[in-house]
Amino acid sequence: MTCARLPPFFLLVPALLVAVGVIIPLLYLVIRAFEVDAQTLYTIVFRQRHLELLANTLGLTLGVLIFDLILALPLAWIFSRTNFASMRSLVLIGALPLAVPAYVMAYALLGLGGTDGMLAQFTGTPIPRISGYFGALLALGLTTFPYLYLNLLAAMNKLDPSLEEAARSLGHHPAVIFVRVVLPQLKPAFLAGGLLVVLHVLGDFGTVSLMRYETFSYAVYLQYAAAFDRTYAAWLALWLLVITGTFLFLESRMLGNARILRTAARPSRHYTLLQLRWTAPWVFIFVAAVGLAGIGAPLASALYWLYQGPNPLDGLMEAGGALIQSVSASLPAALLATLLAFPVAYLSTRYPSPPTRLLERIAYFGYATPPIAFALAFVFFSLWAVPFLYQTLLLLVIAYALHFMAEAIGPIRSVLHQTPVRLEESARTLGRTPWGVLRGVVIPILRPGLIAAVAFVFMSAMKELPLTFVLSPIGFDTLATNIWMYTSEAMFAQAAPHVLIIIVVSAVFVRFILSWKEKVS
Repeated sequence: MTCARLPPFFLLVPALLVAVGVIIPLLYLVIRAFEVDAQTLYTIVFRQRHLELLANTLGLTLGVLIFDLILALPLAWIFSRTNFASMRSLVLIGALPLAVPAYVMAYALLGLGGTDGMLAQFTGTPIPRISGYFGALLALGLTTFPYLYLNLLAAMNKLDPSLEEAARSLGHHPAVIFVRVVLPQLKPAFLAGGLLVVLHVLGDFGTVSLMRYETFSYAVYLQYAAAFDRTYAAWLALWLLVITGTFLFLESRMLGNARILRTAARPSRHYTLLQLRWTAPWVFIFVAAVGLAGIGAPLASALYWLYQGPNPLDGLMEAGGALIQSVSASLPAALLATLLAFPVAYLSTRYPSPPTRLLERIAYFGYATPPIAFALAFVFFSLWAVPFLYQTLLLLVIAYALHFMAEAIGPIRSVLHQTPVRLEESARTLGRTPWGVLRGVVIPILRPGLIAAVAFVFMSAMKELPLTFVLSPIGFDTLATNIWMYTSEAMFAQAAPHVLIIIVVSAVFVRFILSWKEKVS
C-alpha cells in the first residue's frame, strides 16, 4: 500500500541533488576522455594492453567467485542444515571477515613470507613472499566470501522444508535433493552475493597494487599518479565502468530468468537438523580453518609485527592519530549519506513510480561504480567546476556519501516496508502537514533504521582506500592509507597498530550490523 498524493517538494529536491551529484561527475569523466584528437583517441582506445588488463581483471574476478563459492556454500549448509546451526557463536565465523579489508589481508599474507617474515622467524625456513595473481586471489577471496555466505545462509533458512521433505519421501538421496531442489532456489542469493563480490573485486585497488597484479583499477591509479596521463586514465576508468555495467546487466537478466520453486519468509516449521557423527571433527576442522584464515591470520600477523617494532606504544599513538583522521571524514560522510538516502528510500517506498525508481537506481549506480573511477571523476569535475574544493576534506566527505549512500538506503527501506502506511495517513487526516507527519511519525519509527544506515556507511568509509588516496587533502593520513603505504614498503611493524585498530573498530560495527539484521529479518 502506498501514498496516493504527490511527493512533497522538500523530499524531491534532495533526491534530485543526489542524482545530479552522482551523474554529473561521471558525465564529465566521459567528456574528459574525449578531449583529444581523432588519431590520439584511436591510439588510446585500441591498445593491446587493454586485452591484457581485461584478461587479468576477468580472470581474478572469476577466480575469486569460485574460491568464495567453495567457502561460502559449505558454510551456509553447515549452519542451516546441521547441528552446528545451534552454535550461534560459530555462525559469526563466516561473517567476521567483513571486518578485515582486503588490503589488510594482503598485509597479513605478505608478512608471512620472505627471509624476515613471520613463518621464517618461527620455523627457521623462509618461504617466498605471496604475491601476484595467487596472492590477490587469496586476499580478496578470504575477505569477500561473507557477502556470498550471508546471502546463502539467509536464503537456506527461509526455504520451505516441505519441498525437501517431499523429495526425501520419494526416496531421493540427500545429495540429489540438494542439487535438484535446494540449489535452484538459491539462484537469487547466488546472484546477489556474487554481484557484491564482483563489485568489490573490480573496484579493488589496494590489494592488487600490494600484490603487484595489474588490473584495470590498478592501471587507472598508475596512469593518474605515476604517468600523469589523465586522458588515458579517464579511458581506463571508462573501460572499468563498461565491465561493471556488463556484470550489472547480466545479473539483472539472470535474476529475471530465475525460476524459484517456493520460499517462505518465515517457514511454518523448522528443518530437522542433521546430526553429524563421524564427520563432525572434519566439519569442525573446516569451520575452524576458515575462521583462522579469515580473521585469525590478520590478527596474529598484526600482533606479531607490533611487538617486532622498536616501540609498540609509539606505533599505537600514531595509529590513534590516524583513527581520529579516519573518523573526521567517515562520521560526517555517514551522517550525510543517511540524510541523502532518506528521501530516496522514502520516495521509492511510499511514492513508487518510474521517476522515483530511477532516482533509486542512480544512487545504486554510484555504489556500483568502482571507487577509483568515481574518485577520478570527482577530480576532473572539481578541477573544472569547483577548483576550491579540490583536495579538501569536504570533497572527500561528499564523495564518500554519494558512493556509499546505497548502503544507507537498504536499512531505511527495510523499516519502511515493515511500517504500515496507514499510520501516516491517519496523521494526515488529523490535520498534520507532510513535514509534520515526517517529523512526528516517520522519523521516530525509522530511528533504528537510520542508526543502522549510519553504521553501515561509517564502517565502509573507515575501510575505504581508493577514494581516500585520490581525494584526501595533502597530509591527511587515515588508517587505510597508512596501512597501504607502510605495507607497500614492507614496513610491517609500522603498519601493525593501524591494522589492529581498523580490525577491532570494524568488528564492533560488523557485530552491531548483524544484530540489527537479525532483529529485522
